Amino acid sequence: MAHIRMARAFLPVAAAGVLALTGCSQGGGSAAPADSGDRAPSSKAAAPPKGEVAIPEGVDEGIRQIYVSQNATAACMRKKGFTYTPRVAGLTAAASPVDGQDYALAKKYREKFGFGFFAPAVYPDDPTVVGSKAHEAQEANPDRAYLDALSPAQRKAYDKAMGSAKQLASGKKVMLPGCVKEAHEKAYGPEKSQAQLDRERAANQEQDRAARQALNGDPKLISLAQRFASCLRDEGMAVTTTQPIAIGDMVKFATAALTPSSGVRNMDKDDARAKLTQEIGIALKDLECGKKFRAAYFPKLAKHPFSGATG
Repeated sequence: MAHIRMARAFLPVAAAGVLALTGCSQGGGSAAPADSGDRAPSSKAAAPPKGEVAIPEGVDEGIRQIYVSQNATAACMRKKGFTYTPRVAGLTAAASPVDGQDYALAKKYREKFGFGFFAPAVYPDDPTVVGSKAHEAQEANPDRAYLDALSPAQRKAYDKAMGSAKQLASGKKVMLPGCVKEAHEKAYGPEKSQAQLDRERAANQEQDRAARQALNGDPKLISLAQRFASCLRDEGMAVTTTQPIAIGDMVKFATAALTPSSGVRNMDKDDARAKLTQEIGIALKDLECGKKFRAAYFPKLAKHPFSGATG
């Protein structure tokens, strides 16, 4: 279930810095003379079209802030004559259909892909399969040609315009002037002091502790988790935890541990298909055994969200 609560205290570099500094973008910028040295190349460069991305309805605050930050970065870079497109692919897919929150959706997914571990080798051309060749191609930097067309001087100017995050000897990360910093402040507010960040981190940790305790101590969830575990044992599967916050992902994580550490994309397709067939059977048994538990768990998780993965 890999529950993530997007906490503002942890996002300054991850959301505004890392995503931006990859140079991943599609939004166009105005063309500048090729000999300007500190401006974008002429329109002959393979620059993607201009544009920002619409913020989907119903996303949580953390996801909304990332969209705002990415759009602001694109707008800022356009003002400076450069191309940058918001990189938000996959953000709204955080609640994967595999987790079982939507039983019908999860069943449809698992009947074909299992948990998704061996699927990339069997369905390399399916962009919906995370890890497949098609998915990675879709996630590739769409501005690669544009960036490659920049001269060394122009690329230096581009990077300066973008800005970056710098880690001091003390361990504190600060944002250098540029579009990353400007966009971050638009999305999250002014940069905070270390003391403020420490206080927010402590508050988030306490909220996580309270949320986990509330879920693991819920009598109904405890009872349903025990039934879930009993069903799994009847299906011949090992049970390593009955904690409500962990049991939903237990079988998935155990299956993940059996996948080749070197990856599956280069596996023999027949071998991969046999492994996937086995994985599908396990995934469907896990889904059926946990149906009542998950129906009760996810509504309570919405009331007691916590950050980090379970299991």
